[in-house]
Amino acid sequence: MFVIDPDPYLVPSYRISPFKTEYVALNASLADNDFAAEYFNKRFGVGNWNYTFNGREAIQFALQSYALKATDLVTILSTSQNFYISSCVTKEIEAICQWNRAITAETKVLLVNHEFGYPYPEMEQLKALGLPIIEDCCTTFFSENATDNLGQQGDFSVYSFPKFFPMQIGGLLVSNQKNKSFHHSKLTTDQTDYIQNVVSHALLNTTDLLQKRKTTFDHACDLFEKLGFSLRFPTGKKVVPSALLLNNHGIVHDLNHLKLYLEKQGIQNSVFYGEDAFFIPCHQNLAPEDVRYMFECVQLYLHKQKKT
Repeated sequence: MFVIDPDPYLVPSYRISPFKTEYVALNASLADNDFAAEYFNKRFGVGNWNYTFNGREAIQFALQSYALKATDLVTILSTSQNFYISSCVTKEIEAICQWNRAITAETKVLLVNHEFGYPYPEMEQLKALGLPIIEDCCTTFFSENATDNLGQQGDFSVYSFPKFFPMQIGGLLVSNQKNKSFHHSKLTTDQTDYIQNVVSHALLNTTDLLQKRKTTFDHACDLFEKLGFSLRFPTGKKVVPSALLLNNHGIVHDLNHLKLYLEKQGIQNSVFYGEDAFFIPCHQNLAPEDVRYMFECVQLYLHKQKKT
């Protein structure tokens, strides 16, 4: 059985990130390993990438390279083109200039959000506009597009390691412009070593990591489809989703109320605002029973909903 509505001091913690408390000790025990640097040199080219404190700092550095004025406009595009966009992105832009969601004559830079692991489908059309492009790949570290050049089509691409690896800090800024200088991150030497060691350890086990993520995703899909939900995006062999994003189809009457209920049960989640959809964790560090717990929490919520 699963305990629902436990003592508030004994609530579990299911994050969108695969990080768990146990990884504080596990990550601290990892030996020095430079495999990640070798991997990034091969993937992006020597001198074309730099570690950052997180994905937000990577976005900040990319934006700062354009010498934007406070009145300039960055246009954010996303895979779904829903108006939902994380404040992690918008706050970084607002610290420098203004933003909107549709290309206009005033647009100075495009920030393309490859959303939830699903590539933006019209990059070639955007490149033809001749505008600077930043690719937000924070949720698409392992995903690829049909032409196998995701993250290589803009001036910069940015990544967030905790979206896929069990770690507390870490991002990556990649420049697709040769001889491009990087801003200096606030990372300390110890923090840089932490990122390098944890990412190295994870990348050395990529095959196992990806298989576990797929198994978890497939299991979650099977369960939640029994309740009438469906996937918001079609999956493909080259896509590695960062979360389980579900169409609601009106099944839950109040998604904001469900959000609060799941948070009370220790499940990080959110409404996909602007659409009748929501998302929950789905990663390699969830056991089948963990997925079942989230399923039963939603199922119980729907049972209570029928009684009201």
